[in-house]
Amino acid sequence: MIELVTFIVLSTVTLVSAILVITRRNAVHSAIWLIVTLFSVGGIFLLQHAEFLFAVQIILYVGGIMVLFLFVVMLVDIDVALKQARFARQWAVALATSVLLLVIVGYALHNHGQGLNLPARPMTSAPLQNTQAVGMALYQNYMLPVEIASVLLLVAMVGAVIMAKRKLQ
Repeated sequence: MIELVTFIVLSTVTLVSAILVITRRNAVHSAIWLIVTLFSVGGIFLLQHAEFLFAVQIILYVGGIMVLFLFVVMLVDIDVALKQARFARQWAVALATSVLLLVIVGYALHNHGQGLNLPARPMTSAPLQNTQAVGMALYQNYMLPVEIASVLLLVAMVGAVIMAKRKLQ
C-alpha cells in the first residue's frame, strides 16, 4: 500500500513538474522544474527496484546534464531570446495532437490493453542483484561499445570546449 501511495505521489510530481517545464517563460525556472522531474522519475525507478537506473538518472542527468543546461542558459543572451518569435500561435496543432493522444489512450483503456500487444507480465520477481547483473552485462558482453561511447563523449566534450573558446575570442 505504501508503494502505491509513493508511486502516485511521484507520478503526480513528475507530471506537474513536466507541465511546468514547458509552460514557464523563464529558462532558468524551466531548468529547475526539469531537475524536479528527473528526480521524481529517479524515484519511480527506485520503486521498480532498478537501483542502477536510479543512480544513473540522478548522477548523469540531474548531476551532469542539468548543470550543462544551466550553464548554457546562463551563457545565452536572455534579452535576445525573449525578443525572438515564439511558437505560441500553434495552439490548434497542440490541441489536435492532445485530443488524438487522449483518444488513443482512451481506446487502450477501454479495451483493457488488448490492442496494445503488451507482453505478459513475468511471473518471477525482479532479481535481487539487478545492479550487479547490469554491470556484468555492460563490462563483459558490451565492453567495447561502452568504451567506444565513452571515447566519443570525451571527443565531443573536448570539441565543444574548443569551439566555445574560439567563439569567445
